[in-house]
Amino acid sequence: MDILISILMVATPLLLAALGEAIVQKSGIVNVGLEGMMLTGAFAATLGALSTPGHPGNAVLGLLYALLAGGAMAALFAFFVVKLEANQVVVGVVVNLLALGLTGTIYRAKFGQGGGFISTQILPHLLGKLNGLTLFAFFATPLIWFWVNRTRGGLELRSCGEQPLSAEASGISVLKTRTGAILFGGMMAGLAGAYLSIGSTGTFSENMSSGRGFIALAIVTSGRWSAVGCLIAALVFGGAEALQFQGQALGIHLPYQVFNALPYVVTLLVLAFGGKSAQAPASLGRPYHKS
Repeated sequence: MDILISILMVATPLLLAALGEAIVQKSGIVNVGLEGMMLTGAFAATLGALSTPGHPGNAVLGLLYALLAGGAMAALFAFFVVKLEANQVVVGVVVNLLALGLTGTIYRAKFGQGGGFISTQILPHLLGKLNGLTLFAFFATPLIWFWVNRTRGGLELRSCGEQPLSAEASGISVLKTRTGAILFGGMMAGLAGAYLSIGSTGTFSENMSSGRGFIALAIVTSGRWSAVGCLIAALVFGGAEALQFQGQALGIHLPYQVFNALPYVVTLLVLAFGGKSAQAPASLGRPYHKS
């Protein structure tokens, strides 16, 4: 049971980020800046939770800060890739570097700690060791699947990622749809970051996202751009990462570096073998110019 709880907890931020990114990629955009948006959300959530020490609602306020921070970074990304039609990968990398530098600078200026940890409140547990963000992530999965596959809004989203010219001709605003998808993905990434800081550890440290944004990108591909597929892939990756914490308890005596590398090895293996037959949206990564 402890192992299952660990897997669910580790999978939560990956699933939150992947669900948002799946929507973004369904619209035809690749958001490589997911890592930076998660990191920004983690830091913003910490600031929100520390705004008035001792107040029980501060952790919830931290979620609002994370949503706003993730949305702000996503708006910046959307301006360059949708409005200015800049290269999506390059802009995503810049967002990651900006988030790393911005959070690190403010962190050191405000708290004067070089590489240390900030302790803060955490979200209350609602089901055993699971908090509301974990429950939200798993309940959101079928809702997002239903919206994408069974509603008019989902059809419009998919058409923008498959045939944007046809979508525009039928009266759908491709630019608005893609911008909305990016903002949603950024806010979900912000929540994923909030889980890392105030959802599980109750601390913040520089670069605490530690590559999870890139793993979330791999989850979207290996999950075949489906919410349910993302859930399954997130649990697989979560299981690999949970072994870092459960390995010694299970009596597995290996160097800790092996456990640290395991999630990334699994990422490469899944992409190498599981992503071969995955069919990406036809216009994924291609800028759209409104004629």
